[in-house]
Amino acid sequence: MNKLKEVVKVGIADLNVVRAPGVIRTSGLGSCVGVVIYDQAKQIAGLAHVMLPDSSLSKGKTLNKAKYADTAIKELLDLLMKEGAKKYALRAKMAGGAQMFQFSTGGDMMRIGPRNVEAVKKQLDIFRIPIVAEDVGGKNGRTIEFNPETGMLNIRTVNKGVKDI
Repeated sequence: MNKLKEVVKVGIADLNVVRAPGVIRTSGLGSCVGVVIYDQAKQIAGLAHVMLPDSSLSKGKTLNKAKYADTAIKELLDLLMKEGAKKYALRAKMAGGAQMFQFSTGGDMMRIGPRNVEAVKKQLDIFRIPIVAEDVGGKNGRTIEFNPETGMLNIRTVNKGVKDI
């Protein structure tokens, strides 16, 4: 009898955690970055779908912490620790950050994808979480799925096929 795996879906500007045998997935990663932080020994993983680099850009009264690199990583770490992950065991994998559109003007503000990648890396560095694999940049959207049992991140890239990192 083949037991169906639970699939935890993470939306845009959202985050969640999963335990094996479940998997965690997000789609629609264009300039957004999908960052997975996991504890392989505990077979637990968290995924954040980061939309923007910095929460200081927030205009609303309530802050969606999952939306920004500087707040999503901390929020994800807090969730993982509550679930029993060990800080020293945490590793990260990330994908996304594509430059979806070509702008002839606009300078740095239009480089959302690359800026998201830089911001996520900066946060992981602050929390001393090593990035063991990444698939970032380019011009194509991605869907990612992480399996905390195997530690593999499956990446489906539009017009580029599928790969595991």
